[in-house]
Amino acid sequence: MQKSSIQIDIHLDDKKLPEQINWSASETGSDKLQRAKAMCLGFWDGTEKNTFKIDLWTKDMMVDEMGDFVYQMFFTLAETFQKATGQNELTEEIKKFAGDFDKKFKATLMKPAG
Repeated sequence: MQKSSIQIDIHLDDKKLPEQINWSASETGSDKLQRAKAMCLGFWDGTEKNTFKIDLWTKDMMVDEMGDFVYQMFFTLAETFQKATGQNELTEEIKKFAGDFDKKFKATLMKPAG
Protein backbone atom coordinates (compact mmCIF):
# COMPACT_ATOMS: atom_id res chain seq x y z
CA MET A 1 0.00 0.00 0.00
CA GLN A 2 1.24 3.47 -0.89
CA LYS A 3 1.29 6.28 1.67
CA SER A 4 0.88 10.02 1.17
CA SER A 5 1.44 12.65 3.86
CA ILE A 6 0.48 16.26 4.42
CA GLN A 7 2.28 18.30 7.07
CA ILE A 8 0.82 21.56 8.40
CA ASP A 9 2.73 23.82 10.78
CA ILE A 10 0.95 26.72 12.47
CA HIS A 11 3.03 29.43 14.16
CA LEU A 12 1.03 31.26 16.85
CA ASP A 13 1.56 34.60 18.55
CA ASP A 14 1.40 35.06 22.32
CA LYS A 15 -2.43 35.22 22.11
CA LYS A 16 -2.47 31.94 20.18
CA LEU A 17 -3.56 33.61 16.93
CA PRO A 18 -2.04 32.24 13.72
CA GLU A 19 0.90 34.31 12.50
CA GLN A 20 2.13 31.89 9.86
CA ILE A 21 0.81 28.74 8.18
CA ASN A 22 3.25 26.43 6.40
CA TRP A 23 2.44 23.16 4.68
CA SER A 24 4.02 20.44 2.60
CA ALA A 25 2.69 17.33 0.89
CA SER A 26 4.61 14.24 -0.10
CA GLU A 27 2.83 14.13 -3.48
CA THR A 28 4.25 17.51 -4.56
CA GLY A 29 7.72 16.03 -4.88
CA SER A 30 9.21 18.88 -2.86
CA ASP A 31 10.30 18.92 0.77
CA LYS A 32 10.05 22.71 0.78
CA LEU A 33 7.36 24.15 3.02
CA GLN A 34 4.75 26.28 1.25
CA ARG A 35 3.30 29.36 2.91
CA ALA A 36 -0.42 30.05 3.16
CA LYS A 37 -2.46 32.87 4.65
CA ALA A 38 -5.51 30.68 5.24
CA MET A 39 -6.61 27.08 5.34
CA CYS A 40 -9.81 25.11 5.63
CA LEU A 41 -9.63 21.40 6.29
CA GLY A 42 -12.57 19.07 6.78
CA PHE A 43 -12.86 15.43 7.83
CA TRP A 44 -16.02 13.37 7.43
CA ASP A 45 -16.81 10.99 10.28
CA GLY A 46 -18.88 8.25 8.65
CA THR A 47 -19.84 6.74 11.99
CA GLU A 48 -21.08 9.94 13.59
CA LYS A 49 -22.27 11.38 10.24
CA ASN A 50 -20.72 14.78 10.85
CA THR A 51 -17.81 16.95 9.82
CA PHE A 52 -14.83 18.02 11.87
CA LYS A 53 -13.32 21.14 10.38
CA ILE A 54 -10.34 23.33 10.99
CA ASP A 55 -10.29 26.80 9.49
CA LEU A 56 -7.51 29.23 10.25
CA TRP A 57 -6.19 32.43 8.76
CA THR A 58 -3.22 34.59 9.59
CA LYS A 59 -3.39 38.13 10.91
CA ASP A 60 -2.11 39.49 7.59
CA MET A 61 -4.98 37.95 5.57
CA MET A 62 -6.78 40.89 3.99
CA VAL A 63 -10.59 41.07 3.82
CA ASP A 64 -10.59 41.02 0.01
CA GLU A 65 -8.34 37.94 0.07
CA MET A 66 -10.78 36.20 2.45
CA GLY A 67 -13.60 36.90 0.01
CA ASP A 68 -11.58 35.41 -2.85
CA PHE A 69 -10.64 32.42 -0.68
CA VAL A 70 -14.25 31.67 0.28
CA TYR A 71 -15.44 32.11 -3.33
CA GLN A 72 -12.78 29.69 -4.58
CA MET A 73 -13.64 27.21 -1.80
CA PHE A 74 -17.32 27.26 -2.86
CA PHE A 75 -16.32 26.75 -6.50
CA THR A 76 -13.91 23.89 -5.79
CA LEU A 77 -16.46 22.26 -3.47
CA ALA A 78 -18.87 22.31 -6.41
CA GLU A 79 -16.30 20.49 -8.53
CA THR A 80 -15.64 17.98 -5.75
CA PHE A 81 -19.39 17.40 -5.38
CA GLN A 82 -19.74 16.85 -9.14
CA LYS A 83 -16.86 14.35 -9.25
CA ALA A 84 -18.23 12.44 -6.27
CA THR A 85 -21.92 12.38 -7.23
CA GLY A 86 -22.27 13.17 -10.92
CA GLN A 87 -25.02 15.64 -9.98
CA ASN A 88 -24.52 18.24 -12.71
CA GLU A 89 -27.63 20.32 -11.96
CA LEU A 90 -26.80 20.74 -8.27
CA THR A 91 -23.16 21.40 -9.13
CA GLU A 92 -24.24 24.28 -11.36
CA GLU A 93 -26.41 25.66 -8.55
CA ILE A 94 -23.42 25.68 -6.21
CA LYS A 95 -21.29 27.40 -8.85
CA LYS A 96 -24.05 29.98 -9.43
CA PHE A 97 -24.23 30.63 -5.69
CA ALA A 98 -20.44 31.03 -5.63
CA GLY A 99 -20.61 33.57 -8.46
CA ASP A 100 -23.44 35.49 -6.79
CA PHE A 101 -21.53 35.48 -3.50
CA ASP A 102 -18.43 36.84 -5.25
CA LYS A 103 -20.36 39.66 -6.94
CA LYS A 104 -22.14 40.67 -3.71
CA PHE A 105 -18.96 40.49 -1.68
CA LYS A 106 -17.05 42.66 -4.16
CA ALA A 107 -19.94 45.15 -4.14
CA THR A 108 -19.55 45.49 -0.35
CA LEU A 109 -15.90 46.37 -0.86
CA MET A 110 -16.88 49.22 -3.20
CA LYS A 111 -19.24 50.84 -0.66
CA PRO A 112 -17.75 53.79 1.22
CA ALA A 113 -17.03 53.17 4.90
CA GLY A 114 -19.46 54.75 7.26
